[in-house]
Parts: sequence; structure tokens; C-alpha cells
Amino acid sequence: MSESPYHIPVLLKESVDGLNIKPNGIYVDVTFGGGGHSKEILSRLGENGHLYSFDQDADAELNLKGQGGMDKEKEIADDPRFTFVRSNFRYLKNWMRYYEVDHVDGLLADLGVSSHHFDDETRGFSFRFDAPLDMRMNKRAGQTAADLLNHAEETKLADIFYLYGEIKNARRLAAAIAKKRTVMGIQTTQDLLDAIGPMLPKEREKKEMAKVFQALRIEVNHEMDALKEMLKGATEVLCEGGRLSIITYHSLEDRIVKNVMKAGNAEGKVEQDFFGRIQSPFQLVNGKVITPSEEEQQRNPRSRSAKLRIAEKK
Repeated sequence: MSESPYHIPVLLKESVDGLNIKPNGIYVDVTFGGGGHSKEILSRLGENGHLYSFDQDADAELNLKGQGGMDKEKEIADDPRFTFVRSNFRYLKNWMRYYEVDHVDGLLADLGVSSHHFDDETRGFSFRFDAPLDMRMNKRAGQTAADLLNHAEETKLADIFYLYGEIKNARRLAAAIAKKRTVMGIQTTQDLLDAIGPMLPKEREKKEMAKVFQALRIEVNHEMDALKEMLKGATEVLCEGGRLSIITYHSLEDRIVKNVMKAGNAEGKVEQDFFGRIQSPFQLVNGKVITPSEEEQQRNPRSRSAKLRIAEKK
């Protein structure tokens, strides 16, 4: 199966294997991206199976339809077993109700940012390019990263950097941005680099910038709230024996996924019955997280921080 340059799927076989696919089952890929995981799921479905794939990014839909100069995925778009849902995955439960689907047999999520986003210099996801600071997954709605940097209170910026980027000098960075924007607005990647560059240790400049961009992206797209809502919806729509197969890339999202799988809630609050047994709607399929092989990490550097967790609905 060929891999689309739009986005190289991570842990492809392992994540789809984790769904334990029934040929005539109903499955959801909540992160369509370049369609790699969706194509693999479809290849394992029988004629009565069905796949619903979510993506809020219009670029993913253009890719699906073979427009915008991207790879054509018409074999997916024309498959009667496939339905594309242009929406944030936080609305999973609502869309399943809309399609009159009571229960699904499995759900896959690749929570990482598409390689397409990092390589598209017009989207502002990467500090490799001097581009407008947009960072919205859905370009049709919401505030941009530039809006946030220019209008959020300094204390809020500091909280964002600390909570979502785990940056130690978050207050200093926020103060530098607040000072810079009083002189001139922060609209591009270079504007942001000019503002906070002097605050970053030269030997760790790229790593620290990556944390800053991660924090802004998470806030702009409300990623943590969306993930919690999606997992809550998934818990409700999965049938008994249904599988969750989820790939994470940083500790914040991985902690939420781990908590839901172990305790049934994002906070990880464990409830026990009279005999001390943990009350959770899930049981773990892989007690130890699955990580990419050295070969995959060499082939696809984006996979190096990936962790796959799989759980089954009780």
C-alpha cells in the first residue's frame, strides 16, 4: 500500500491491528489526515463493513477529492463503505447520532499534527518558515495564533506556555511578547522569534521554540478539551468488546488517554468496588505502550515521540 506524501501514517499496522477488525463492523478514524490509516482499515473490511473518518481541515478534504494539487484518494472517496465527516472529532457522538449509528466496533486516533501542516509554510505551524501565525486546524473559524499573541493578557500567555509547553521561563517569554506587541504587532513567525529569541538558551533554542509552538497550537485549537470530549463520546458509542487505538505524541495528551483507559475519566480518578477492583469501562489490551521500531523512526522522524495505547470496552 502506497503512502501519501501529504502525511505518512505512524504505527500503521500496529494501530489498525489493535482494532481487531471485524469484516462487517463499523469503525471510526477520527483523524483522517492523508488517509493512510483509513485506507488500511478499509482494506480489512468486508462489503457490509463501514468506516466514518473525521477531519476538520479543508486541506484533508481537498486531498480526499483529489483537488488542490494533492494526491488523489478517489478510491476512498468513491468507496460506498466510506463516509467522510468534515468536523472536529469532539462532536463524534453527535455525528454518530446524525448517521443513526448506535454503536461502533472500534475507533482509531492519530493525535499528532499532520506532516502536511508542518511542511505547509502558509499555515504557521513551523518556525522553519517566516509565515503568518495562523495555526488553526480549521481555517474557517476561531482565533489565530497571532490573535492570541496580540490580544491575550500577559498572565494568560504565561499560563499557556507553562501548561501546554511545560516551559520553565514562561513568565519571561510572556513579558517579552507583551513588550514587543506594544511597539509593533506580532503577525509572523519571525516577529515571534524576534520577541522571544533573546530569552532562549542558544543550545536549546530549537527545542524551546518547538515547545512554544506546541503550546500556541494546543490553545488555538482547544486540543485538550476536544480530546476529552472525543474520548467521552467514544466511551459512550463503543460497543462491548469495541476497541480504542490511540497514538499520542506528547505527555499532556498521553496522560489524558492513559487516564481514560485506566480509570474511565480524563482526570484519572479511580473508583473501586467493594472488593477493591477498579471500576473502569475499559480493560487495557497492551499493558506496555507500543512505540515505533528503530526502522520506522529512521524512515519517519515524526514517529519518534509516538506512543500507541489500546483498550477494549468491557
